[in-house]
Amino acid sequence: MSAYVIVNVNTRDPERYEVYKKLAQETVASFGGRYLVRGGEMAVVEGSWKPTRIVVLEFASFERAQEWWRSPHYAPAKQLRQSISESDLIIVDGLSS
Repeated sequence: MSAYVIVNVNTRDPERYEVYKKLAQETVASFGGRYLVRGGEMAVVEGSWKPTRIVVLEFASFERAQEWWRSPHYAPAKQLRQSISESDLIIVDGLSS
């Protein structure tokens, strides 16, 4: 069953965030993940949520998404992102068929 990483990112350094995006993309691909949403236009139509930049990744399973997030391969990119931005990140299982 697929799993999804959903992130809201508010970066303080857009130039360095571009470096992060390149590093992260390589690690996502190496774990079989793919981007479904990467920024783009959005509209809050209910509630008081104030997202800044939404990213959605898809992985083959919940476990694989966690392996990616915890991996030494992603660690340098994660450290960079955490040093230049505030993020909310969840991993969630998709629906079973």
